[in-house]
Amino acid sequence: MTEGRVRKGIRFQLMEWDADPPALAEKYSNEGADELTFLDITASSDAREILIDVVHRTAERVYIPFTVGGGIRTIKDIRDILLAGADKISINTAAVQTPDLINEGSRVFGAQCIVVAIDVVRRPGDAPEAEGRNVIETKVGPCWYEVVTRGGRTATGLDAITWAFEAEQRGAGEILLTSMDEDGVKEGYDLDITRAISEEVSVPVIASGGCGNPDHIVDAFTIGKADAALAASIFHFNEYSIADVKLRCQERGIPVRI
Repeated sequence: MTEGRVRKGIRFQLMEWDADPPALAEKYSNEGADELTFLDITASSDAREILIDVVHRTAERVYIPFTVGGGIRTIKDIRDILLAGADKISINTAAVQTPDLINEGSRVFGAQCIVVAIDVVRRPGDAPEAEGRNVIETKVGPCWYEVVTRGGRTATGLDAITWAFEAEQRGAGEILLTSMDEDGVKEGYDLDITRAISEEVSVPVIASGGCGNPDHIVDAFTIGKADAALAASIFHFNEYSIADVKLRCQERGIPVRI
């Protein structure tokens, strides 16, 4: 989402497709989505606040939990979004820049409200920058994963596995993990980093970035060991329905709410 409209992108580069967030949220809620996530991916890079009016109008139309992220920088921002009707907030850039915001947010509002979003990029495991990082074997060879912020525009030097563990220790109730390499490509989630972080932390991990069909979501659970999976394109463009995904999960023995 950006500037009050739902947009679709590839590797965080926005395409010319948009929809009204509250209307789309209501549609997915009625079709059986378990939760919704609104991420205003240009709020931080544009140095603006998230659109409270969109949050409020969405809360009036849906009855399932929804998370809102983008442009959240302070405890007041968190409070305003929760009061507007969101159930959880997601922080990425602010969490990296001011890690104590995780601690304070968890203390004031409860860990169940605080989702730390971690956007990652694969880096070569044999590069000088990999020294001291968590290098893991991936589908493209040994890699470490760097955390990026500001909608993927700013490299941080942070190792994603180390940062995920720290975020949990500081009070994050969930980790929303997005692979920029796979985002919008629709060839499947990055299961290597998803599994590595899922094994590192004890809080729920949400896999994001790359879903192209229901089997990819099954893989996120069975191979990536994620606790939840976020998808956009397959639903936005009516390639698959939420019912299709849940049926496939049920066929593979994954508990789902039908």
